[in-house]
Amino acid sequence: MLARDPLLLLSATRLAALIRARAVTSAEVVETHIRHIERVNPTLNAMVADRFDAARAEARAADARIERGEAAGAPPFLGVPCSIKESFAVAGMPNSAGLVARAGVRAAEDAVTVARLRAAGFIPLGVTNVSELCMWMETNNRLYGRTNNPYDPARTAGGSSGGEAAVVGAGGAPIGLGSDIGGSIRMPAFFNGVFGHKPTGGLVPTSGQFPLPGERGLRFMTTGPIARRAEDLMPVLRVLAGPDARDPSCAPLPLGDPAEVDLAGLTVLSVEHDGVRPVSADLVAAQRKAVEALAAKGANVREARIELLARALDIWTAMLGAAGGSGGASFRRMLGDGRPLSLPRELARWSIRRSPHTLPALGLTLLEDVGSRLPWRIARAVELGEALRAELVSRIGERGVMLYPTYPRPAPRHYAPLLPPFQWTYTAVLNVMEMPATQVPLGLNAEGLPLGVQVASIHGNDHVTIAVAQHLERSFGGWVPPSLSWCRR
Repeated sequence: MLARDPLLLLSATRLAALIRARAVTSAEVVETHIRHIERVNPTLNAMVADRFDAARAEARAADARIERGEAAGAPPFLGVPCSIKESFAVAGMPNSAGLVARAGVRAAEDAVTVARLRAAGFIPLGVTNVSELCMWMETNNRLYGRTNNPYDPARTAGGSSGGEAAVVGAGGAPIGLGSDIGGSIRMPAFFNGVFGHKPTGGLVPTSGQFPLPGERGLRFMTTGPIARRAEDLMPVLRVLAGPDARDPSCAPLPLGDPAEVDLAGLTVLSVEHDGVRPVSADLVAAQRKAVEALAAKGANVREARIELLARALDIWTAMLGAAGGSGGASFRRMLGDGRPLSLPRELARWSIRRSPHTLPALGLTLLEDVGSRLPWRIARAVELGEALRAELVSRIGERGVMLYPTYPRPAPRHYAPLLPPFQWTYTAVLNVMEMPATQVPLGLNAEGLPLGVQVASIHGNDHVTIAVAQHLERSFGGWVPPSLSWCRR
């Protein structure tokens, strides 16, 4: 299906160039993506509200601008479609974060990053599904239901940006906007076979999202692109980055150029597991092939085991909690729409299918309650986190990256991540380290499911992780479009 629609295979950068050159119109590009979403979304349940008519009108306006000879002064992505995670405010669109109590909430204005995408010429097609309050690694809630994986609808699309990654992975948009406080860009991108970049903490403003952590935790909450092609990551990151005078955590940070990164002599620290949660053999093999591809370019490869990664769950929970993880409002109050939720009563209601909440959201509320009663343990885990940060900075160095699994196995079946429940710490620990990390697809396994690895580096080295992602894309092909054999439309 995708092979019959070549526009669905191209990067946003390439589509923008074709539109400016009048080789194709924005109207054609937008309509092709809309029709494809209409074919796949009944099964995927990824896009939960669309603005297709408005997008068509905006595409016609972009074409008119090109026809008037204004291509030279046009924004870089004029006329290119994108999609947006529902937790970002998009004027006139739902902004519930999957919470039943916010079912009627619509955004009055765009989030700053959405406004920046529009200013760069992007045309939002709609908003995509999330886990309840963006609290879990599977995209499912009582308001919109569950999102499915385009490679196998019986498997999870990940979360909390699962709808976004499923749309991009299925070919429905070249670019998506996601957020990540524990892996919510990288895990879904991995499960859906595409690229996802978690920027350096404090690089991109979080203004206009719901929910948000407390002020001190905003640097752990990142906003970044999900893309089917690696060449789009840095141009879109440049569009998103920079202070907005509203997010106090966001500061000016010069962005390097991936084209200037020399892989020869680059330190590559390969860490194959955290010492606690075993990684599947196919992912270990894929990571080793990635290491070999970098070594062939002259990189200095070092296999390593970092003992403190075994404490990732404690470190992430403690550092986020110490920073005011939910903005002064506990998960219990947010689930209760401002009122403290009775957890025993809600669990009882859930057991008879009467609760408006999902089990993972209730479980994380319980975890938050337990953690708040152990202040001594939180203080110790924060100390361990600071020690881990220092060790990573020292071992990776100024010119280096760490290759580390995005998740211990390819996309699991629905609900399987509940047991065992904390395998998302492979991504989460890098949030509280404030390190940039890029999820890179590495082909498919024998079951036809995406393989991948995350590439991390020290603060401010976004261009280095993206440069490595681009090389690995050239080496292994990057996004492998799903067959969509389940689609009958």
